[in-house]
Amino acid sequence: MFISQQLRKKNIAEYLLYMWQVEDIVRAYDCSLTRIRREYINRFDYDDEQKEEMTDWYGNIVRMMNQEGCRVSGHLQINKIVLQQLVELNAQLLASAKFPFYTSEYYKVLPYIVELRNKKSATTQSSRNEGTEEVEVETCFNALYGMMMLRLQKKEISPDTQHAMKEITTFIGMLNDYYFKEKAGELKFED
Repeated sequence: MFISQQLRKKNIAEYLLYMWQVEDIVRAYDCSLTRIRREYINRFDYDDEQKEEMTDWYGNIVRMMNQEGCRVSGHLQINKIVLQQLVELNAQLLASAKFPFYTSEYYKVLPYIVELRNKKSATTQSSRNEGTEEVEVETCFNALYGMMMLRLQKKEISPDTQHAMKEITTFIGMLNDYYFKEKAGELKFED
């Protein structure tokens, strides 16, 4: 909760990745607030008031995950909205001639996105029959989250994958910066 509040103000990309991790933490404890409190929150060096705040916050996450049907998989609506805002901003930036460096970085990352999608479709037997295709920005976030999970598990990461992730990180970092410029009213798409 405390981390998410800070990230939301400073780095929307890290915020989204953090919130995806929170969803997985809640799932790891079977969406049980009692277990989250006892086995997770109590591990931190928080005072009683902070632990209560954390318990309330996780309780809200558990409630939303139950209501939105994402106990097993998927993302909360609040996280989908953030991702959609980034997808829409990406489209605006690419449609404007005023952001050539961003467009250049996008096309630099695009081959990695295509490769990731090809690998994913080869391993999942194309289970996306509901007509929704993952957009480029979402593919980037899924790749970054996967990399984060590999690092947490201390798994070896190939040099090629590390290079691809570095490029994706740069691209998402640029999108993150433009997100905050747009929120501050500093981003102009037209003259």
